[in-house]
Amino acid sequence: MPARPVLLTVDDDRAVSRAVARDLRRHYGDRYRIVRAESGRDALAVLRELTARGEAAALLLADHRMPGMTGVEFLEQAMDLAPTAKRVLLTAYADTDAAIRAINDVDLDHYLLKPWDPPEELLYPVLDELLEAWSRTARAPFEGITLLGHQWSAETQQLKEFLARNQVPYRHLQGEDAAGIRTAADLADDATLPALLFPEGTVLRRPTLQQVAQQVGLATTAGSPFYDVVVVGGGPAGLGAAVYAASEGLRTLLVERTATGGQAGQSSRIENYLGFPLGVSGSELAQRARDQAVRFGVELLTAAEVVQIAPKGDGRALLFADGSQVAAHAVVLATGVSWRLLPADGAADLTGRGVYYGAVAHEAADCAGEEVFVVGAANSAGQAALHFARFASKVVVLCRGTDIRQSMSEYLVARIEADPLIEVRTCTQVRAVEGADHLERLVLADSRTGATEVVPASRLFVFIGASPPTEWLGEAFLRDDRGFLRTGPALLDEAGRPPRDWPLTRAPYHLECSVPGVFVAGDVRAESVKRVASAVGEGAMAVTLVHRYLEAN
Repeated sequence: MPARPVLLTVDDDRAVSRAVARDLRRHYGDRYRIVRAESGRDALAVLRELTARGEAAALLLADHRMPGMTGVEFLEQAMDLAPTAKRVLLTAYADTDAAIRAINDVDLDHYLLKPWDPPEELLYPVLDELLEAWSRTARAPFEGITLLGHQWSAETQQLKEFLARNQVPYRHLQGEDAAGIRTAADLADDATLPALLFPEGTVLRRPTLQQVAQQVGLATTAGSPFYDVVVVGGGPAGLGAAVYAASEGLRTLLVERTATGGQAGQSSRIENYLGFPLGVSGSELAQRARDQAVRFGVELLTAAEVVQIAPKGDGRALLFADGSQVAAHAVVLATGVSWRLLPADGAADLTGRGVYYGAVAHEAADCAGEEVFVVGAANSAGQAALHFARFASKVVVLCRGTDIRQSMSEYLVARIEADPLIEVRTCTQVRAVEGADHLERLVLADSRTGATEVVPASRLFVFIGASPPTEWLGEAFLRDDRGFLRTGPALLDEAGRPPRDWPLTRAPYHLECSVPGVFVAGDVRAESVKRVASAVGEGAMAVTLVHRYLEAN
């Protein structure tokens, strides 16, 4: 039997220490092992022993005022030993300022005031939420999928991203670590890689994402031929639309090509989203929204791609890449945007082999001790730089403009300027990326003088704006000159008239595109606000307009 995860409590006051342990044991003793220490140094020794035995620490609960080592100092040193454990500071009201400072200093997850009676109201609800979040990403004794493939393979990178974003536990082995498994699974030939080995013995050689999705139990084909509404895209806008549609009684299908969350799901930390004062990772926010959608009865398809939307009676038919199709009364397009490709020589050849678009959590861990380059100056680039700085030896942000404040929120700018591991180079562009089988060098150019410089590099993460994936839609879907879908008032001419081919006597609703019954929400819509909160709001608004459309038809 694998060992139960540990909840470690640290307090120099024996009476308080026993009281905390008693309350924790009463509520969590059947699922977790409760361990207590009476000093920060003793607690660090306990953590070292747990780590050496391969046991997981799920929660660290430390009193702030302790002699020799404060609770904040303990939590800071514990980050190296138990980086995934949730960190909670137990403090008196007079020390709340220190607790608030610790939110940034040690990534504190929460602070609790003494006394915490009654624990049913003041202790357990907070810890329940933290432990639920920890359990979704915890990698206790490994029982998941084994990925075999070269680190600098674009196919390996694609599989790693798919598994990570869909919360599927896996480990990546290569070189000597993978030799015995490759022999046993008859994967000695490199042409069979990347490959996935499942616990029950199944081996998938160079699988498609759809094959992987089917093997791990994700639905890839629709369970019904008809729905009230089909939502295309599983980012914040699509998830928002799906949740509101299903909660209001509409039979809803959500279709996503890779994983729910969209670009926001790749964000290491979103700190300005309403209701999350300590911030929330994009993957956690996406998982919460996905769980909520499932609870309301939304049917989710993963690794499924819609390639055409066509009229079908009073509704719309959606054709999938595999040849199947479904019909619906209404459609919500929430396909989001794709990262704009880096216009540098060699970038296309090295994509997935040192050049990456966006960033997910598993990449940060792989960057330990390395120098990382981030291209971009918007919030996504800032969030990534701060996240990579927790692992890399140095992070260099390459900004084309003269000041990152032109496009980045001030709270991110302040933290970047205060981080000694992050260097910001303004007026700098990537002219070329070079390397044999993976990225080895960058050619940087000063946009003011034109002077170039060659620097060694192994990882480059690109965040340089977005382009809408709307090329698959027909000519009936009107777009602006950048490809974003026009809706509502943006479809009307100067006299307030709808497009010439508009078949109805009424004007298009606010989020309705040039095809009646097809609504657009989030980043893919022309003139939308590119923020997570506004995307969720547009998803909810689209459902209101779907109801209005259905009632009128």
